[in-house]
Amino acid sequence: MQQFIRYPLETIPFVVISLLIAFTVHEFAHAFVAYKFGDPTAQKQGRLTLNPIAHIDPIGTILIFIAGFGWAKPVPVNRFYFKNPRLAGILVSVAGPISNLIAAAVAIVLFYLLASLGVFTSLTGLALEAVEQFFNIFVSLNVMLFVFNLLPFPPLDGYRIIEDLMPDPIRAKMTQYESYGVILFLFLVITPIGDRTIFPFLGNGIYIVQDVLFRIIAPIFGY
Repeated sequence: MQQFIRYPLETIPFVVISLLIAFTVHEFAHAFVAYKFGDPTAQKQGRLTLNPIAHIDPIGTILIFIAGFGWAKPVPVNRFYFKNPRLAGILVSVAGPISNLIAAAVAIVLFYLLASLGVFTSLTGLALEAVEQFFNIFVSLNVMLFVFNLLPFPPLDGYRIIEDLMPDPIRAKMTQYESYGVILFLFLVITPIGDRTIFPFLGNGIYIVQDVLFRIIAPIFGY
């Protein structure tokens, strides 16, 4: 079974907990910002909540374990409620990835804070290893969602941000060919071509973001 799963079996509970939190925070952020800009669509559909059940997409979740990437159930957004659709659209789109970046940063701060308070000194070797493993998985998954969702492919947040930044003629063309973009994206992530294109970029992005976070936060606690 291990050969079909991207994560070691003993880490699956940590991955599940991390995913539930990461996906929930991500989609709640989209719904919250949209609601603040006047769009009640997500709120009316029960998506303005921190209940993971409202946000989990079965296929997107399974792919995390198999392929190392995935998605939650997209939050519905009705741009007609926005006074400034482009600005609101950008902020709604960027809210999801930023929420994952913040979640990763908070986890790193919490880990170093607990370490500096001596909380981990009473833990045995296996318990300490489990705690470190959970924090590492939580941080890496949230950073992965941050980087992955900023890729400029539909239907990811990065594409939506670029779409709202474009002039109307270009935006119209993007909308016209969006379905082809989805096909291209799926082709890149499903076929071996992705191992030479999108995945190296994704891996480097995750490493860089994590490294920056640790370099910023660790010295604050003397590490």
